[in-house]
Amino acid sequence: MIAKRTEPFWKTTPLEQMSPVEWESICDGCGKCCLQKLQDDETEEVFYTNLSCHQLNPATCQCKVYKTRQTEVPSCITLTADQIDEFHWLPDTCSYRVLHETKNLPNWHPLIVGNNQEMLNQGLTVRHYAVNENTVDEEDWDIHIIKWVHGMPEPYDVT
Repeated sequence: MIAKRTEPFWKTTPLEQMSPVEWESICDGCGKCCLQKLQDDETEEVFYTNLSCHQLNPATCQCKVYKTRQTEVPSCITLTADQIDEFHWLPDTCSYRVLHETKNLPNWHPLIVGNNQEMLNQGLTVRHYAVNENTVDEEDWDIHIIKWVHGMPEPYDVT
């Protein structure tokens, strides 16, 4: 008897129908959503900075207060399935965005390779460049704008 091949849940379950555990496992743990963003009031364009939320541990790319993050940081955004159409502001390497747009996870995703080593090898986390937001005056955040080049940031030319 030939065993029936079972597809992984992310191929068979739409994001909006995933269980909380499945939903959380889609997060690749890059920490990019914890970077501060600036938005142009006229164009609504979103610009990422290399400034991380003060609750992000840049070494692990994990929130120090994940379970209580909305209480500790009221402006923290929780990604939920009902926001799928708004995921355009996420970096193009974000696994939620990639899965939504392509119906597949990136080949380096921890659910596929079994760990986060490939993400680290490709520089897809913020651990080498995140700067704690509390170390920079808010009026200077614009000089910390970055652009993404396959996961790695480069300074954004504001001229």
